[in-house]
Amino acid sequence: MNILLSVWTWLEIGLVSLLGFFIQLVLAIVTWPFDRRRYVTGRCLRRIAWVSAKLAPFWHFGVHGSVPKQIAPRTVVVGNHESIADPFLLSHLPWEMKWLGKASLFKIPAFGWSMWIAGDIPVTRGEQSSTKGAMARCAQWLDKGMPVMIFPEGTRSKTDELLPFKDGAFRLAIEKGADILPLAVSGTRRALPKDSWRFAASRGLVAVGTPISTQGMTLADVERLKALAREQILALRATLAPLTAMGPESPETPGVSAA
Repeated sequence: MNILLSVWTWLEIGLVSLLGFFIQLVLAIVTWPFDRRRYVTGRCLRRIAWVSAKLAPFWHFGVHGSVPKQIAPRTVVVGNHESIADPFLLSHLPWEMKWLGKASLFKIPAFGWSMWIAGDIPVTRGEQSSTKGAMARCAQWLDKGMPVMIFPEGTRSKTDELLPFKDGAFRLAIEKGADILPLAVSGTRRALPKDSWRFAASRGLVAVGTPISTQGMTLADVERLKALAREQILALRATLAPLTAMGPESPETPGVSAA
């Protein structure tokens, strides 16, 4: 049964992504002359991911706690990275932001093409020139008043332990005078385990922390800023962990919004 449902889920994601791509393409043609922040095409992509998650028979994703409808335009959002399913969960958040993601994702038919149209930023891990260019693109989006989303671990953690945070997101925030907004995801590691194509039942939740101002900070404060963000992410994740535990006696999840 798991194999059949996993095949169905991949087909569902593919079909929704393909249909969504054509809708997004039409929106791009109509709005690009005046939507320089690519807000419309960006939100379209997030709704594509949201619909895909809603139709996935294994996934029960939502937002825990209060979440602002908008965040400051100059914000670098950072969070832990558990699974390839994380973007589907984070698309439940109500604001637009441009994502820094692996360049290989942008080559995926339909969904990857939609990432290009949305204005998300590709980066090739381990290539200094690619990283430098990607961070410059993130800076351009911040200058346009568009928040950016970066996973500071750089890749998915294979365990419950957070990987060390890379400096890039925090250097960027200090250099641009942007806030750091920590968030945490929980439960997605089970949704689509790393190196596996089979889905599994998952209750995934995202919680949003408190913005950290970088005003008055210099690059000498990068380590302190990383520590502040990491502290919030760990605390948020600890709150979510008992709510996303799966089992025959798993508790109901209070304070969760699916929108």
